[in-house]
Amino acid sequence: MEKEKINNILAINFGGIGDEIFFLPTLISLKKQFPNSKITLALEPRSKSVRDLTDLIDDMIFVDIKNKNKYIELIKLIFEARRRKFDLAISAGGNKFISIILWLTGIKIRCGFDTGSLSRKLLTYAVELNKNQYACAMYHDLVRPITSFNTELPEVNITPLPKRKNTVLIHPGVSKMSIQKGCIKTVDAKTWAKVIDLLVQNNKHVILAGGPDDKDCIDEILTTISCKDSDLFENYYGKTKSMRDLGELISSAEKFLCSDSAPLHVAVALKTQTYVIFGSTDDKKLIPHSDKVVAIKANDKCPLKPCLWERRMTTCESLECLKITPEEIVTKVLA
Repeated sequence: MEKEKINNILAINFGGIGDEIFFLPTLISLKKQFPNSKITLALEPRSKSVRDLTDLIDDMIFVDIKNKNKYIELIKLIFEARRRKFDLAISAGGNKFISIILWLTGIKIRCGFDTGSLSRKLLTYAVELNKNQYACAMYHDLVRPITSFNTELPEVNITPLPKRKNTVLIHPGVSKMSIQKGCIKTVDAKTWAKVIDLLVQNNKHVILAGGPDDKDCIDEILTTISCKDSDLFENYYGKTKSMRDLGELISSAEKFLCSDSAPLHVAVALKTQTYVIFGSTDDKKLIPHSDKVVAIKANDKCPLKPCLWERRMTTCESLECLKITPEEIVTKVLA
């Protein structure tokens, strides 16, 4: 495909900030293939902070598909895309309507996932959707028909800070939206508090961080830990004002312990040694195969695990998959 003919690219990816970080390798390969192009990302407003992490995105179109008027939002997107006269459109997502939306934009070259015969008629390139792989690779499949570049991991526009020796940065929370939807993906605050105490007892300098969604969890941790006044404990909650701030903090930590949430993917991009609590989600799809990222899982032998997104849209009541002891977590981190 001739590079000079692709000057204006529309990339569409709806989801949380984690999904947008997973999408970065796709955008990186697009920019390598079409270095003079302008990339506009259509995304949900809740994920706009991805722009703190990259300079690949020249412009954004916000599409609030969680709004009760989501169809009006999609119609607005179609008209906006027609107005801007894009040369190439690429859209993630396995919804059958995606191919129709792309076709209605009038964009000449349209890439999306193969969702059936209609998508194969309406898309220029209908790509097989392979969910049984790392999410970055799944999204990157979308651009394989148009580029030979292969970007395996997210890259962020953050200059790593010097490592603080003997530090363990802890980010315990998950998004409030996940909790509201009944998706419990991490251990409770009392377990996190015990983990902090055990790490401090092992002479680790523990830094506790979190975003606005994590306030209730952080408050409970702070009222539970016994090491709050120790020189080896640092409460950093509220000091990171952006994803960039958090990324810089992650880059400075010797080790990072977190839940299955967006900060995990920032840590992957920064190549910080990371330990992740996994319950009902599939770690093989959410982290790369790397010694730099260690999954911490319960030995619960649940026959349905991983079930979240695979077999159910909410977590079960028993949460056997999250019955991980503080001692088990700390043993992994100290190994």
